[in-house]
Amino acid sequence: MFGLGTPELVVILGIAFLIFGGKKLPEIGSGLGKAISSFKKGISEVEDGGKEIVDGIPGVKEVAEVKETIDQVKNIGKVS
Repeated sequence: MFGLGTPELVVILGIAFLIFGGKKLPEIGSGLGKAISSFKKGISEVEDGGKEIVDGIPGVKEVAEVKETIDQVKNIGKVS
């Protein structure tokens, strides 16, 4: 993980414990977890929005169908 071994992680966690204290560390971890989940949710919303925009463009579905047909024709000649 990022080139960090167990001793380095122990030192980092020890320093964080000294700086923030035992009561504050769970709050920081909880906040970090919420931030990461919010970020993932935002990314998925953007991806879904992009798919909706692409699906709204005329001809996209037809091109996808033609591509699938071409791939099927290419695979007919291949021997497994």
